Amino acid sequence: MKKYLLPAGMLAIFEIVAVTLWQTKDNLFYLLNFSYIGISIALGISLYIREYKYARRVTQLLVGCYMLVYLGLICSENMQIEGFWYYLFAGVFEAATIHYVVAKIFGPLFFGRGWCGYACWTAMVLDFLPYKLPKQPRKNLGWIRYITFLLSLVFVAALFLAHVGNMERIMFWSFIIGNLLYYAVGIILAFYFKDNRAFCKYICPVTVFLKPMSYFSMLRIKCDKSKCISCGKCRRVCPMDVDVTDNSRKRANGTECILCLECVKSCPKKAL
Repeated sequence: MKKYLLPAGMLAIFEIVAVTLWQTKDNLFYLLNFSYIGISIALGISLYIREYKYARRVTQLLVGCYMLVYLGLICSENMQIEGFWYYLFAGVFEAATIHYVVAKIFGPLFFGRGWCGYACWTAMVLDFLPYKLPKQPRKNLGWIRYITFLLSLVFVAALFLAHVGNMERIMFWSFIIGNLLYYAVGIILAFYFKDNRAFCKYICPVTVFLKPMSYFSMLRIKCDKSKCISCGKCRRVCPMDVDVTDNSRKRANGTECILCLECVKSCPKKAL
């Protein structure tokens, strides 16, 4: 049973968050919401331990569809970065604000970019495309993400400064339109660069939050140098071009690791 300590630990963390928010906000939704996400993550990790090929995808679809369809479309919550700015400017600690604090600002201190690998509804769709492994060298285009980050901030700030009415409706439609644009751009970039994760590497504004925090992540892929034979298989199967054989915090593309564990599965010596 020791091998199931990790999924049990992840579930426990999400249950602590669930109960804490339920009690402090006096809203049963938070208990159900974070319990569901915790169970989905624990299930995916457990399936991985049992060597199920699509373990990560199970969690990705369970969490991604829940957030996109139920929270976004049915409950009309803008869970994109625009929704975070909206609630932040409104001074309300609800919905997208809590989501960002837990999953994308402070959460990465523990689980790094795990959000990108197991929960993102944009990547959930892009991962179905044919270029699971990059066919071209990584481009020096990461600066674009800072432009999209600023555009999202300026967009919401302008709405507040202009005192635009019916903001919640605008946020709902910006969620719809924003997602359609993300999917369109992500699919175009995937085929252009022959890389499913090109959008994540160059465009996604959320990574501006994720990258600095994931630098200090407690949960990381590490290499046992005594076992490693420098075959390079881990680098070839990594969708984010991370050098996992380097255990330092400054390893190449270290803050890009999405904990997909493809490198671990491919290592012939079980060094990772």
